[in-house]
Amino acid sequence: MLRIYTHEDCLEHLVPEHHPERPARLAFLIEHLERTGFTKDYPLQVAPQIGKVLMGHAHDATLIHQLTERVPEAGLTPIDPDTWISPKSLIAARYAAGAVWQGVQDVMTGEATRVFCAVRPPGHHAESGGPMGFCLLNSIAIAAINALALPGVQRVAVLDFDVHHGNGTVEMCRKHPEILVCSSFQHPFYPGRYHDVVQSNIVNTPLDAGIAGDTFRRAIEASWWSAIESHQPDLILVSAGFDGHREDPVGNWNLEDDDYGWVTAEIVALAGQYSSGRVVSVLEGGYDLNALARSALVHLETLASA
Repeated sequence: MLRIYTHEDCLEHLVPEHHPERPARLAFLIEHLERTGFTKDYPLQVAPQIGKVLMGHAHDATLIHQLTERVPEAGLTPIDPDTWISPKSLIAARYAAGAVWQGVQDVMTGEATRVFCAVRPPGHHAESGGPMGFCLLNSIAIAAINALALPGVQRVAVLDFDVHHGNGTVEMCRKHPEILVCSSFQHPFYPGRYHDVVQSNIVNTPLDAGIAGDTFRRAIEASWWSAIESHQPDLILVSAGFDGHREDPVGNWNLEDDDYGWVTAEIVALAGQYSSGRVVSVLEGGYDLNALARSALVHLETLASA
């Protein structure tokens, strides 16, 4: 059974005009799911906020303090040239992280088998001590680290197919050998951090600009599947970034909608083999509205189909 979590406050994380990570990304995706009738079969669920204790198990206390102190009463405050914070940004980030954590609880208790979190801001660039790259809190790393304390979870796999490297997830999870992190990404490209980590629980898959789906698929097959088979995770988490699409204005790959269906189907098959089918996926990148909506729908249809 598939569940979809979102929250209206995720639309209240505001950014400057023409910023690629804009509220319209999520609004357009939700509208597309409603327009196609997908939400009739899979109604949207309201995400809870992540608790401060759970955030503190993954992020440094200094990060939480920094974000809290920088929330403006009005307007926008830059954290770096890419990352901004508005009055409800931290609330939105806590709902985003809360969605992923609720999804983990749902699949571990059997309330659902697969969960997709239609949320923003994204999270996979945020490191233990600092936000960056549009990201304030690292939702998937928070969930992965806290999941290790749940009954039935000894090993977790985080699979990140965003066009940008999941530097924050690697940085936060590399000290946890129970968490396998696999990240495919355009290289050289933003963020240029932690892409050269060499550890048994970290699988970095750098790929050139301009690649098409066949190259992407071969690289994933060659680097991810054997690592997952060796790790045998009890839970699979997915950083679902759709900015590798050929229509995306930020990335420089040429993936098609079907490539996201392929990688999702492969992940679902591995989940069936090792994690009792359990998959929790969270939206990361994807900045062309139509390509994002189509690709995410393919991702969701595949998650729901098996």
